[in-house]
Amino acid sequence: MTNDYGLSLWGDSNFIIDSGKVCLNSDLKPALIDIVKEIRNDGYRGPLLLRFPHLIKKQIVQVYSSFERAKKEFGYSGSFNAVYPLKVNQYPGFVENLVKIGQSYGYGLEAGSKAELLLAMAYNNYGAPITVNGFKDNELIDIGFIAAEMGHNITLTIEGLNELKSIISTAKERFKPKPNIGLRIRLHSSGTGVWAKSGGINSKFGLTSTELIEAVNLLKENNLIEQFTMIHFHIGSQIDEIHPLKKALIEAGNIYAELRKMGAKSLKAINLGGGLAIEYSQFKENPSRNYTLKEYANDVVFLLKTIANQKNEIEPDIFIESGRYIAASHAVLVAPVLELFSQEYTEEKLILKKDNPPLISELYDLYRSIKPSNAIEYLHDAIDHMESVLTLFDLGYVDLQDRSNSEILVHLIMKKAISLLGNKQNYAELLKIQEEVQERYLVNFSMFQSLPDFWGLGQNFPIMPLDRLDERPTLSASIWDITCDSDGEISFDATKNPLFLHDVDLEKEDYFLGFFLVGAYQEVLGMKHNLFTHPTEATIILNENGNYEIKNILESQSVMDILEDLDYDIHSIRDTLNERIENSTLVDEKQKKHILGELYLFLNDNGYLKTIG
Repeated sequence: MTNDYGLSLWGDSNFIIDSGKVCLNSDLKPALIDIVKEIRNDGYRGPLLLRFPHLIKKQIVQVYSSFERAKKEFGYSGSFNAVYPLKVNQYPGFVENLVKIGQSYGYGLEAGSKAELLLAMAYNNYGAPITVNGFKDNELIDIGFIAAEMGHNITLTIEGLNELKSIISTAKERFKPKPNIGLRIRLHSSGTGVWAKSGGINSKFGLTSTELIEAVNLLKENNLIEQFTMIHFHIGSQIDEIHPLKKALIEAGNIYAELRKMGAKSLKAINLGGGLAIEYSQFKENPSRNYTLKEYANDVVFLLKTIANQKNEIEPDIFIESGRYIAASHAVLVAPVLELFSQEYTEEKLILKKDNPPLISELYDLYRSIKPSNAIEYLHDAIDHMESVLTLFDLGYVDLQDRSNSEILVHLIMKKAISLLGNKQNYAELLKIQEEVQERYLVNFSMFQSLPDFWGLGQNFPIMPLDRLDERPTLSASIWDITCDSDGEISFDATKNPLFLHDVDLEKEDYFLGFFLVGAYQEVLGMKHNLFTHPTEATIILNENGNYEIKNILESQSVMDILEDLDYDIHSIRDTLNERIENSTLVDEKQKKHILGELYLFLNDNGYLKTIG
């Protein structure tokens, strides 16, 4: 029996299961577990972030081809353009591959800060568009003018009238060429979900109708109306319903036509912003996104064509800034399980007395006589007995050995019942019980570093083991990271997150979990909680024959590097440690040299765990 962990729902045919392993969906079907073991054989430990550039290419190709098909189907005369928002993932292991892959499409970049704009100016494909969003000071506007003077096709999107006034002032001081100017419009329409507040009339960004009119007049008065080429809107990230987008397109299309009638004849583009959703759902029967990329592209093209034709205006060029859709699927976090906490509950550790309390004897009888026909009933009885034993322990009527025996017997009964019930593991009553007795898997990663959106927003990411997928997982799984923070946990939830994993003996075999769709936002939002840092990363290149090469391994930062990033004087730290060891009277000179050598190794290694026990 194969458990696909919802792969058919969220996987987008990027991965398949073959011979019980998660494999890349290519001719030779390389297994992720084999890739991981090859990297670990070179001495790398801790979590790994695997990048797959061919999945970046797949997403870029899908976006451009979908819009080109829609344009052809509806006879659309405007162009289609896409830019990647650097805020989604600025890591060079991603950006350098993205720019290279996107070159033939004229795929551009979007910046939201000075640092991002300078990065875009250095990396952007020649002739591809650059858009600049977010609040701007005079210095950022100056950089935008420099980009235009370098020959970049750059559009500065205005978020407020003061920014426009700064551009007007700068334009008087600098020579041609000038950057294009975009106006971000504040629509009444907004998206849905946790990111919906980034759109709508009360959103952080954009100009109201009154401000748009004033902006156009200012541009006319200062002879910059020809630079006004784009309007921009954004109704929210991860748009899971198509209807709000349709409503926003109608509103934006009409604003576009009205602005052109006001004399903004250089206005020729509508920028939809981001929001194209990724399917993260793993355990739902139906997808959380109610549209396809084809439907998205068709609706955008059809609605903008219809409005332009109705208003007797030219069909606008279409821009999108979808970052999550491009980046999310390219990266997989792989982390080894270090410990299963209930594995201490074995028959060998059961120490029964000559005369046991009645509840312990009854638990032992339940364990010996459990069978498929009574498994659910006996599970109920065992949990009730456990509660009673705990009460008696608090009252002093049973001792610590009795309590230990009851804990062991309850877990043994639970494991035996699940094994006996077989394929009935999804039975509602069993799920409810498993939520109470879930197994804790200690996994060698930091949730705050590698899955910050789970911690901050409750965003779930698909999780599955990399192998043993031809075996039935029997343990209701709660994932614990290695931080000393109780929030570093993904709990088993019978309704929302019924994750089952295998009962493995970690002394005999490794067990790796893959966390998928982590390529968008997780890396750049990751924090150094407990001073855990970005995991070791590797780029996996698929050859033409379907095999793979491991490239650009970048090891996780050392402890010294992390401390230096936080502005500690690492030389002072090292000198202080040396001095304190030298002054110690507890060890001899030979031991001091050994300790100094050990500390040097620890300081120059990453902080993730190596082994336990």
